Amino acid sequence: MIADELKRLHELHQAGALTDAEFEQAKAKILSSSTVNLNKGRSTASDGSFASELNTLRRSRTDRWISGVCGGLAQVSGVDSWVWRLVFTLFTLTFGFGAVIYLLLWIFVPEE
Repeated sequence: MIADELKRLHELHQAGALTDAEFEQAKAKILSSSTVNLNKGRSTASDGSFASELNTLRRSRTDRWISGVCGGLAQVSGVDSWVWRLVFTLFTLTFGFGAVIYLLLWIFVPEE
């Protein structure tokens, strides 16, 4: 984790094992490599975190009945689109807010 690496680097600097210049250089290297890893995670979702999966969420153009929200959720989550359709239908019929969530996703999630 980046925070752990920075903490360890700071401890080494405080202990006198690193000069100011070495500390700044190592810190810049860690931060630049983390930025590269974050950008890779957004494009491929390889780390599997919720944030990276959310960034890759797109409405499907091929697997759609209305707007492609369920098809997009299926691509990101690995759950079939018919299951997502069933979930939205059940939440609409039982609690009344499934249609609202679907509508918000339709508005705010971009298309592929």
